[in-house]
Amino acid sequence: MSDGFGTQAPGTRDAGAMGFETLAIHAGQEPDAATGAVVPPIYATSTYKQDGVGGTRDGYEYSRTANPTRKALEECLAALEWGNRALAFASGMAAEDCLLRTLCKPGDHVLIPTDAYGGTYRLFDKVLKPWGLTYTPVPLTDIDAVRDALRKQKTAVVWAETPTNPLLNIADLAALADAAHDHGAKLVADNTFASPYLQQPLSLGADAVVHSTTKYLGGHSDVVGGAIVVRDGGLADALAFQQNASGAVAGPFDAWLTLRGIKTLAVRMDRHCANAAAVAGMLTEHPAVSQVYYPGLPAHSGHKIAASQMRSFGGMVSFRLRAGEERAVEVCGRTKLFTLGESLGGVESLIEHPARMTHASTAGSVLEVPADLVRLSVGIEDAADLIEDLRQSLS
Repeated sequence: MSDGFGTQAPGTRDAGAMGFETLAIHAGQEPDAATGAVVPPIYATSTYKQDGVGGTRDGYEYSRTANPTRKALEECLAALEWGNRALAFASGMAAEDCLLRTLCKPGDHVLIPTDAYGGTYRLFDKVLKPWGLTYTPVPLTDIDAVRDALRKQKTAVVWAETPTNPLLNIADLAALADAAHDHGAKLVADNTFASPYLQQPLSLGADAVVHSTTKYLGGHSDVVGGAIVVRDGGLADALAFQQNASGAVAGPFDAWLTLRGIKTLAVRMDRHCANAAAVAGMLTEHPAVSQVYYPGLPAHSGHKIAASQMRSFGGMVSFRLRAGEERAVEVCGRTKLFTLGESLGGVESLIEHPARMTHASTAGSVLEVPADLVRLSVGIEDAADLIEDLRQSLS
């Protein structure tokens, strides 16, 4: 890290190392040398004056390749994920595409979760499959099934989400890393749902972490972005080349907004988690609800693994309605505080029907989600107000 902020894996923090909250506010964000401004400036520039032909200042020549505001965000993200380098993108999907085209070549094979995010599935099935990439959906919660799939076909990447979107399954990242590496594959972890505050997959053996920074990192539903964080310098260089060649970089204002959001990530996530736990507890007792998906519930199949690799259990809750699909759609339309919308991770609470919204692309596939499922992104409003809103919607 150029600003001197060190990175450590959980449980190995040195005496001089800084805590997460400190890194979120300071890593990559030294006061401006020219003015002393404590907030990094927005460098709204496409090009930079060179000191002679080929004589760039600190490597800046064109903002597709590098921009000081984007660099500040990337240094902060690397520190928070205990990585050596991060790259910021125009969206989470741009980050995923760059990562896969860097790690894979036409003819390669990837394992994906049986309940992956719909946009990720669409990328694999509609974009990368015609490019020549093949994939197999596997329940990543079943390590024996993962190892069996790895034995059956040479695999380049194991693509993991934990918690998954929208069924909130929990994968054992350390076990997945061992399985992938035993068979010569890389482990990629989508850490969007957990955020680096709750979980650091690189410290558990993942080779790369990917984020939609639109979600918890930005945190205010006002910016779209993505990121990749890695430890391996060679992989970082390859990703930087691919990013520069394809060009889907985060703009300086988007990078600045994301960096501003990160400053309050820790306090926001504490509230998201507390509110989600309260909402999940109410839903488990409601007669209209047949099943609740929340890893913080002791009855959740992944509760113990989540407790071992996460600081807390996150702000996402999904549940199923006893009365079926139409009732689920009706509930989504009756809430007053929960806004009907497809994103997540903002300060305001959102509700959606995955089968008809975020996961419509999985219809008819093995990744198809239950039609009676409702997904909640639980915000940081008053928990009692959120619970009352859901009760009136379910009544």
